[in-house]
Amino acid sequence: MRRDERVSATREALLTTAERLFAERGVHAVANREISEAAGQGNNAAVNYHFGTKTDLIRAIVSKHTAQMEEIRARLVYETGDSTDLNEWVACMVLPFTKHLEALGMPTWFGRFTAQVMADPALQAAMTEESFGNSPSLTSLQNGLARCAPGLPAGLRRERSLMARHLIVQMSVERERALAEHADRISWRDTANGLIDAIVGVWSAPATPPA
Repeated sequence: MRRDERVSATREALLTTAERLFAERGVHAVANREISEAAGQGNNAAVNYHFGTKTDLIRAIVSKHTAQMEEIRARLVYETGDSTDLNEWVACMVLPFTKHLEALGMPTWFGRFTAQVMADPALQAAMTEESFGNSPSLTSLQNGLARCAPGLPAGLRRERSLMARHLIVQMSVERERALAEHADRISWRDTANGLIDAIVGVWSAPATPPA
């Protein structure tokens, strides 16, 4: 194996191992040294050498998944076009995450990893920037949702988008964990359908006037 191939294989092993350990135990409970050891690296400083800080490692894990999800979202947004059907635009929000998790096979850790990272404000900012910092499809998605709720103030649209993001992540965590434990036979498609129904309800709910 050439040196560049060895480096690539080492980086991939570290990324996969870090994602699993962070998902299972939490980001701050796992030291870089433990990741290196669990990935079979004799050098305990391998994570620092290949990625730098823990935040850099988080960014690298997110980047590993972002391209596939962006590809799914871009295709869905293109197919949805100028539609004003709320169900179609909410599907553009839900399916990139659930379809990507399904494509990874079993077991997966990215749902639980995402939840762990999103619980930390600093890491959440890094993950959001890495995921959506350069996403043309996300802008189209936001515009599509706005067309479906023209009477909803911009602040409420942002709030409901945040609610939807939390629903997607947390329900994906529950499904991912259940599938890993072989305790649930519901598919990712069923999970996506349930999320779409719930988020359509969130988006179409009337806004209560300020007190």
